[in-house]
Amino acid sequence: MAAQQWDVESVAAELLACEDERRDRVKFTDEWPELDVATGYEIQDLTLAKRLERGEKLIGVKLGLTSRAKQQRMGVDTPFVAWLTDAMILPVGDPVPQDALIHPRIEPELVFVMGERLEGPGVTGAQAMAAVAAVHGGAEVIDSRYRDFKFAAGDVIADNASSGAFVTGGLGLAPNEVDLSLEAVLVEVDGEVVDSATGAAVQGHPGEALALAANDLATRGHAIEAGWVVLTGGMTDAVFAPPGSSVACHFSNLGSVFISGGTKGDA
Repeated sequence: MAAQQWDVESVAAELLACEDERRDRVKFTDEWPELDVATGYEIQDLTLAKRLERGEKLIGVKLGLTSRAKQQRMGVDTPFVAWLTDAMILPVGDPVPQDALIHPRIEPELVFVMGERLEGPGVTGAQAMAAVAAVHGGAEVIDSRYRDFKFAAGDVIADNASSGAFVTGGLGLAPNEVDLSLEAVLVEVDGEVVDSATGAAVQGHPGEALALAANDLATRGHAIEAGWVVLTGGMTDAVFAPPGSSVACHFSNLGSVFISGGTKGDA
């Protein structure tokens, strides 16, 4: 049997099919080594267009692999930018949507709500923070269409940087009310603290991640719009979130976010 000949259109269709059917697959770069970062973003933008065609609304962006430790573990040297739509919102108090995800994991995030449009190139961290209306604690429920979360850079960018769902904590502060590089989080799984970090893990300061996103998007003709939500990247490693689990992200000044893994019947 001949190997599948992949291109931008067929990979986009396959990724959305994997998401809809809750199935994983081996990474595309095993069969299409030419799937590089630039091609991955082409695929990501095409999948966004398909999401919008089916009625989803673009509400923001997310960053992936913003910490050096994660970059080194994944063998990449730069963060990724990806899209958020309203279909990815997880209301506060709702469990992990096990019936929609393949192998969810949870990671704590510092979340920005934008007050002004932010357009690169040349945006600095200070300019980026001046455009932020509020900062929240939050969490992303990441998922991957790749088996065992194994992928190359082009693969994961095409897969919208392992997007799944996200929750934004109810407490929002003005950026000048909290030192985001020192804002700490404790990650608790089933009542046991398993990890901790500060905002400095996110590019030294999450404002630098926001600037990076604006400048990266500018190379593709996009800007970060007023009112958008920006997930600045996981502060710690992601933890598994199977049915029956309970995960809490406790922030120093931004409150706590609790996410139940749901019941086994949800999977």
